[in-house]
Amino acid sequence: MTVLGSAPHEVLDAYRTCEFVTLGKDGTPLAWPTAVERRDDGTLLLTTSIAFAQKALNVRRDGRVGLLFSDPTGSGLDPAPQVFVGGRAQCPDAVTASPRGAEEYWRRLFERQPHSRAYLTRPMRPVMSWYYLRLLITVEPERVLVRPPMAELPDLPVPAAPAGAAAALPGAAQLAGLPTAVLAARDASGAPVLARTRPRPTAAGYLVGVPADCAVEPGPASLLVHRHDERLDRMYNALVRGELRRSAAGWMVVPSTVVEPMGSGRASDALKVLRHTWRSTDRYLARRGLRRPKVQWDRFRALAEQGKEREQARAGR
Repeated sequence: MTVLGSAPHEVLDAYRTCEFVTLGKDGTPLAWPTAVERRDDGTLLLTTSIAFAQKALNVRRDGRVGLLFSDPTGSGLDPAPQVFVGGRAQCPDAVTASPRGAEEYWRRLFERQPHSRAYLTRPMRPVMSWYYLRLLITVEPERVLVRPPMAELPDLPVPAAPAGAAAALPGAAQLAGLPTAVLAARDASGAPVLARTRPRPTAAGYLVGVPADCAVEPGPASLLVHRHDERLDRMYNALVRGELRRSAAGWMVVPSTVVEPMGSGRASDALKVLRHTWRSTDRYLARRGLRRPKVQWDRFRALAEQGKEREQARAGR
């Protein structure tokens, strides 16, 4: 039995997204939401567009990664246990413009995210071709931890802070918009670990509760907030980077910067994101002396139709 065999497969398969953490060049654990496929051989498959290739670049530099299944929106799980998977990842420098090797990943994505099927229509192809130029990331699990649902975890006591002091912290607006966030930190070996927590703002930083099975160490850290609806739409994510420190009140993330890769939700952000994706795609290909691959639209459309049929069959049950 593989390491992943100890995980509740029905739980992993039900989650629409997970949080995936890699180590940045400076050692900071960087977590972002992503879709994942559990494979029969005990590995996990993720993909990333070359327009957002940083996860892949991080994996090639340091293969230690972690995944946390902790946002049950759309999963139907009640209660929804959390699952952490630590392991090592590989990401070949091969740009795929076809679903080959990731057919079930795409089939499930088209089923669970109906609006993504619109990207395949002819009017959208010139705009969205970058979305289908992907890098495949395979994770070999080495450790699995099952944690209680977030609702069962106690709140942290919060020391009093001067009025307005906490609101001035980087990330205050982003963290205030959601009740929980995901802490990305490192353990004693330097490997990344993840834990969903309820950050509590103070004058100096964000107090975070850490599960007993998550042996974090002081150092670079980040807090991820993200959301999506039951059809993987209305997405938003932001990363608050900083440093994890011990304090008299407990573990605290002292924030430094905020990253919002998809913008803050304003209508004007969409155009900026599209410009960024095209420039990033061209830059990735140019640095490798590659021509832009031709997307195999027919193969993606066939999987989209199968995903649509699955969605309709599920709705009819």
